[in-house]
Amino acid sequence: MIQTILDEDFNRLTNFIKTQYGITLQEKRQLVTSRLSSLVSEQGYTSFTPFITQLLKEKDPQKIELVLNRLTTNYTFFMRETEHFDFFTKVILPELVHKYERKKSIAIWSAGCSSGEEPYNLTMYIKDFLGLQASQWDTRILATDISQQALSKAKKGIYEVPDTVPESWRRKYFKKVEGSRYAVTPDVRNNVIFQTFNLMDPIKFRTKFDVIFCRNVMIYFDQPTKDALVRRFHDATVPGGYLMISHSENLSKDAPYITVAPSTFRRK
Repeated sequence: MIQTILDEDFNRLTNFIKTQYGITLQEKRQLVTSRLSSLVSEQGYTSFTPFITQLLKEKDPQKIELVLNRLTTNYTFFMRETEHFDFFTKVILPELVHKYERKKSIAIWSAGCSSGEEPYNLTMYIKDFLGLQASQWDTRILATDISQQALSKAKKGIYEVPDTVPESWRRKYFKKVEGSRYAVTPDVRNNVIFQTFNLMDPIKFRTKFDVIFCRNVMIYFDQPTKDALVRRFHDATVPGGYLMISHSENLSKDAPYITVAPSTFRRK
């Protein structure tokens, strides 16, 4: 196992990742060393220097993703931070259904969707809320992530379903595949559009969003990077639209949002 990384190599790597992907690792030298040393060996290198030199020279997307997947945690699960879902179903959905009664179209973005549980979860809440009217509405959710590996799992839609998922949902929205593994039903899977997207890039989607979920993503960013992303989210949201972040994150005091519930904000 490769034990050490030179200062120059550490700075080259972390500066590249910060510039390109917003992820701040400058204070996490031990984490970078421990999580990447086995990868460096697997790639046939005996030290970090030639590995990082080649990585930054080639900028091979697959190799970069291998590095990012080691350094970040694509960890999520169904029913995560249910307070958000409660507010979504009790406050936001009734408001949007009333607002778009004629158009019958709602725009939601799951930004940093990881392995897909969040957008599928949202779909289940929406379908439950709309009931028999669900087929008349366009509620397709845009779900983006930087990791092809995470998106590949998300598109398959096969999971170990935790006990926190209601039994009625397990019967309605999942189909048993093998053992304890379940696949989300086609109507749930077809309601989510998965797409690769780097949150450091300009947001130029065709539509503005009524709700943006970006939970447990900004924990990897420093404050200026968070502030810049929040401004881009603001510009990509309809007037009065919502932004939801995780309970472990926060917005700056001068963010262009009004707090309406814990970790839930509305565009001014």
